[in-house]
Amino acid sequence: MPPITGKTKLLGVIGYPVGHSLSPVMHNAALQAMASDYAYAAFPIAPEDLTIAIAGLGASGVQGLSVTIPHKQAVMPLLTQITETARQVGAVNTLWWDGHGWQGTNTDVEGFLAPLLELKQDWSGRTTVILGYGGAARAVVVGLTQLGCPEIIVVGRSQEKLAQFANSWTDPKIKQALQVLPWEALSTVIPKASLLINSTPVGMAPYPKQSPLDQSLVEKLPPTAIAYDLIYTPRPTRFLQHAQERGLVTIDGAEMLVQQGAAALKIWLQREVPVDVMRQALLHHLEKSA
Repeated sequence: MPPITGKTKLLGVIGYPVGHSLSPVMHNAALQAMASDYAYAAFPIAPEDLTIAIAGLGASGVQGLSVTIPHKQAVMPLLTQITETARQVGAVNTLWWDGHGWQGTNTDVEGFLAPLLELKQDWSGRTTVILGYGGAARAVVVGLTQLGCPEIIVVGRSQEKLAQFANSWTDPKIKQALQVLPWEALSTVIPKASLLINSTPVGMAPYPKQSPLDQSLVEKLPPTAIAYDLIYTPRPTRFLQHAQERGLVTIDGAEMLVQQGAAALKIWLQREVPVDVMRQALLHHLEKSA
């Protein structure tokens, strides 16, 4: 890393806790490769300190921030402007200082879409199934709508939360494409799924041997289906192991993590960024930590 001086500009990630974040690994690798006089740090901000922290970070000259749990929604009223994408998702994950206040967007949508766009497929006639109805699922729904998917099925265990999820959207395209179904409907919808996405935390630490689905359900997927797990560790998850055994195309959350970070860095620096460097830094770190 170049030496940090009084002229070095600061970027960072806010969350609570935030010590586990892999964003500094990716971003500092890219900044070093770009020979940019920036540094990226993690800021643990307790929820009760968010308002004063956001004001203080802006006043102290921080140029940009990534936002993670639990601040993605709570920070929105503190911003001077948010993008339409962030408004649709109902959460922000990227902030930048414009000299007068913080602006926000959500690059999780772009990160989610990136590996699907690489496949260069026509999604206009496809059925997609999402497991879970949390914040990650919201970014996925917005992304799939942008992709042109005509049928987006969200499956969950709580009827009340499913109803809340369905009623939270105002975009006509999303409302037309979206269906919510109980978990018991999986055996019916999975056989017609072109894309099956796990947006739940099932399968990550501290229970890496779990899968959100029984193997028998994974075996009901069409042979041309794609299995996408938003979890990035372990690699592969048990869910994706079962999909790989079927010979299906699989995508894990590492690429989404890289691509959403690259999109944020591009906003902050206003130039192209070395995505390959960010990917290599992340995967190397994950391999060392495995």
